Amino acid sequence: MGATGLSLHIGLNTVDPDRYDGWNGHLVACENDARDLSVLASDAGYSGTVLLTEEATVDGVTAALRAAAARLRDGDAFLLTYSGHGGQVPDETEGGDEPDALDETLVLYDRQFLDDELNRELARFAEGVRVLVLLDCCHSGTGIEVRDLLTPHALREQFGTEDREQIETVSRLMPVARQGAIYQRDRDFFQELQRELRADARRADALLISACQDNQLAADGRVNGLFTGTLLRVWDKGAFSGGHRAFHRAIVSRMPATQSPNLHLSGHPAPSFLAQRPFTV
Repeated sequence: MGATGLSLHIGLNTVDPDRYDGWNGHLVACENDARDLSVLASDAGYSGTVLLTEEATVDGVTAALRAAAARLRDGDAFLLTYSGHGGQVPDETEGGDEPDALDETLVLYDRQFLDDELNRELARFAEGVRVLVLLDCCHSGTGIEVRDLLTPHALREQFGTEDREQIETVSRLMPVARQGAIYQRDRDFFQELQRELRADARRADALLISACQDNQLAADGRVNGLFTGTLLRVWDKGAFSGGHRAFHRAIVSRMPATQSPNLHLSGHPAPSFLAQRPFTV
């Protein structure tokens, strides 16, 4: 009997303004990213679930991840893709695991989903499940404070402007001032959640390819995000034949220097998985 492949594709063009102090986080291409990557996955033999905007709540995403973890076994494959805003919240708890004292977040419809929450869900997968994660959002590198590293020159090179408001309309960065205000509002909730996650800190074995480095922002687009659109062109409807590192290098070679996708290994994914052709079931 062959391996099973399941995939989950998340795309948010807006968030709930009632949960984000009036901000709706409007983006253009994230739902398209999710749909297009679900087609790619289906063509590769995955059975997929797509969660768009209002469906992409913390409960909805968590339930979908747990359903996949309950089904998959050693040798099976899981693909997770996310397109939307990225954010950060301070990690002020004792013994925090982030060198920059920040937890990166996926900005889901009803609240921010911590990177450690995502790790906890991916760690539920059985040993030997091949987990690939594609994140097309800001703050998706390895977790260094973006605000301190983005110089005016870097912003001008990437977006043609240094104006933060203009940049926030064409990138997948949750506005920095909004991040701070919402964290202060929900500080007690996040601190309790971070303490809970710290007590259950087993690292997931997963391979991550993300849209940008720590000192860069991920650009939105008219049809797809810059990263997702480039990935789709490199994949070329399955014509690509190399392994994950070669796939990453090919994507990077087609991206501008101002947005260079990152490849990151969490835990200890098998070397044979890393060498395997992407999206293999």
